[in-house]
Amino acid sequence: MRIAVAGAGIIGLATAVELDRRGHEVVVFDPAPASGASLAAAGMLAAVTEIAWAQDALHPLMADSAARYPDFVARLEADAGRAVGHRVTETLSVAVDAADRETLAQLAALQGPSAGRVTGSRARELEPALAPAVSAAVLVADDHQIDPRQVTAALLELLGERVRRERVAEVLRDAGRVSGVRLASGERVAADVVVAAAGLATSGIAGVPVLPLRPVWGDILRLRVPAALRPLLTRTIRALVHGRAVYLVPREDGTVVLGATVREGGVAGVQAGGVLALLRDAERILPGIDECEIVEMLARPRPGSPDAAPLLGVVEPGLVVSTGYDRHGVLLTPLAAEVGADLVEGIPVDPARAAAVDPFRFGPLPAFASAPDAASPTVPARDVAAPAPSALTADPPALTADPVPPALTADPPAVEAAPLLLTLQEGR
Repeated sequence: MRIAVAGAGIIGLATAVELDRRGHEVVVFDPAPASGASLAAAGMLAAVTEIAWAQDALHPLMADSAARYPDFVARLEADAGRAVGHRVTETLSVAVDAADRETLAQLAALQGPSAGRVTGSRARELEPALAPAVSAAVLVADDHQIDPRQVTAALLELLGERVRRERVAEVLRDAGRVSGVRLASGERVAADVVVAAAGLATSGIAGVPVLPLRPVWGDILRLRVPAALRPLLTRTIRALVHGRAVYLVPREDGTVVLGATVREGGVAGVQAGGVLALLRDAERILPGIDECEIVEMLARPRPGSPDAAPLLGVVEPGLVVSTGYDRHGVLLTPLAAEVGADLVEGIPVDPARAAAVDPFRFGPLPAFASAPDAASPTVPARDVAAPAPSALTADPPALTADPVPPALTADPPAVEAAPLLLTLQEGR
C-alpha cells in the first residue's frame, strides 16, 4: 500500500520504518524532521520509575514497549549500521527530606518488586558524587536509557529521500474515502492510508478530527562534565527534592541531560524559573553539577492527552492517528510503531491495549476542519545553545536573544546567530 505519514518525530519515523519493513511504499512529510519533542527528550526507558498514581491504563503500555526495546534497538542498529546510545545501566531514584522519603517509599510500593529500596549510604557507594543530603533511594535494574537524537538520526538515514521537508495541510478524500494528502505547497500526494503523527499539530491538519490534546511544556538542559570529574555519574538519577522531581541522565560523550520541568503555560520557550529550579535541585543532590558547562537549553511542548495515554487508532477507514504520547513518547516508540503498522494493515490489536489508546475513549471527536487552507497550529520554541568550546574565551560573550521573536508562519524558518542558536519550531 501507499502510506503517507504526517510528522517526522520519533513516533512518525519509527512507524514509517516499520511499514517500510513490511513492504509498503512510505513517504513522510515534516517541515523540520526530528526537531520537536524528540529533540529535547532525555530518552529514559523508565517503565518502572515512571509509574505514577492514577495512570493505571498507561502502566501496561510502558511495560509492553520496554520489553520490545532490545529487539527494536538490535534491528535499528543492524539496519542503519550505527549505534543509537542504548545503555542498560540502572536507574537510581533518590530522596532528600522526610516527605520525599515517604513519597519515594509509596511510589516504590506502587512500582512493585522491581523497585528495590536502599539506604542513602548505599546510594552514595553506587554513585560517589551524590551529596550527603541524599537520605534514601530506590534502585531499578531494568530502567535503562537511549539517545533519542541518535535514534531519529538512524531512522532518518534509513528513510532517506522518503522524508520530505514539507507540511501536510489537509487529508484528502475521494467519494468519501481518504485518498491522500495536500501539502502546504499545494501539491497533492495520493495514498491508500494516511498516518497522522504530527504531535500537537495533528489536529491542525484539515480533514483530521479535533483531538483532545494540550501542550505540556518541558524545559531541559544539557551540560558538559569537565574531564577531571568524569564520570560524574554512571547511572540515571531521578530525585525528589522537597517534593520537586528532577533527573540526570549521563551520556557516553561526557554530557549530562538535566530535566525536566512540566508546565502547562508560561512562556513559549525556555523559562528562567524552570532553569533555576532544575539547577538548584540538581546541585542539592549532585554538588559537582555546578562545575559543569551548560551547552544547551531547550523547551518543547509535548502532546498531552487527558489521561496521559496516547491517542492511537483508526478514526475512519484510511486514516490512523498516532499522537498524545506526552512524556512517554520515546519509551512507547517500539509499541507505537508496531501497533500503528498493524492498524494500517487491518491486523487486530489486543482489545485491552486498543481500549487504552482508543482516540474515542473520551467520547465522539469533534468534526475536523473543512477549510482547504487550514494551517497547522504553530507552537514556537526558543532554544539557547552555548558557544562551542573553541569559541570560548576568558570572558565569554553573553547569551542574548531578540526580545520579540520574528513573526511566526505555518512553516517557521530557523534563525541562527553566533554564539546564540535561536530556532522557532513547531512542537512535535
